[in-house]
Order: sequence, then C-alpha cells, then structure tokens
Amino acid sequence: MSSPHESHPYPSYATYPWQPPIPPEPPSPPRHRTPDHPPLGHHSDLRILRTAYRWQRRVATLTALGYFTLFLILSAFAPGFMTSTVTDGLPAGLLLALLQLPVTWLAIALYEHTARRYVDPLADRIRKEAEVDAKREAGKRGTRR
Repeated sequence: MSSPHESHPYPSYATYPWQPPIPPEPPSPPRHRTPDHPPLGHHSDLRILRTAYRWQRRVATLTALGYFTLFLILSAFAPGFMTSTVTDGLPAGLLLALLQLPVTWLAIALYEHTARRYVDPLADRIRKEAEVDAKREAGKRGTRR
C-alpha cells in the first residue's frame, strides 16, 4: 500500500520541535505555448472527416438495409405482387430475393467509392498536416535546448 508521504523523506509537517522547517517545493517550469499554428488535429478538419465518414456509412447501410426492408415489406403487405410471375416459373419474390446479393455488392461498391473519393483524401490531408506539425514541434524543442 502506498502512502502519500513516500515521495518525501519526511512528513509535510514538523513532527518534532527540533526538526528543520520543511522547504517549499520548487515551482514547476512554465509551459510554453505555440500559438503560431493551429493545434494538432484541428477541430474543423476532424469535423469534416467525421461528417464524410458518417455520410459514407449512411449511404452504404441504407442501400443494403433499405433494399432488404423493402423486400420484407413487400413480402408482408403485397403477397399478390410477390407471387406474380415475371417470366415462366419465376415469381417476383424470388427475383427480388436473388437481387439482394447484387444490391449488397452495390452497397460495398458505394462504400469503397465514397471512401476513395471523399474520406481517404481528407484523412490523408489530416495525417500529412499532423506529420508536419509533429516535425515542427520536434524542431522547436530541439532549438530550445
């Protein structure tokens, strides 16, 4: 069990009258601030990235789940349509069920497309800015020593 007094060789108060007074702790060095450039991970950049990623997820999810929900609603509330034949021996319900796999592939393709076109370039830009900021901070620390 650790005690709050373990970091000091003596308690924070005088136990005996003949003990020397306790010296005050030295003040900590002041922290430096660098207001000449925006902080790492600027909030507006991250907000834009989150918005793009959120839009990407919504498009892909609504494509796949929207089609599946439409299929379920048609199955429950339009049985006449689902049992009607599209061609000889192929009911509309079976055709719509078979189309779920290509629609899922479409959702994946939309996800990849929006990732390459919108999200990845934003993430790359933020990553590069973070690297530049880190190098700038490392350079400033190196010159101050």
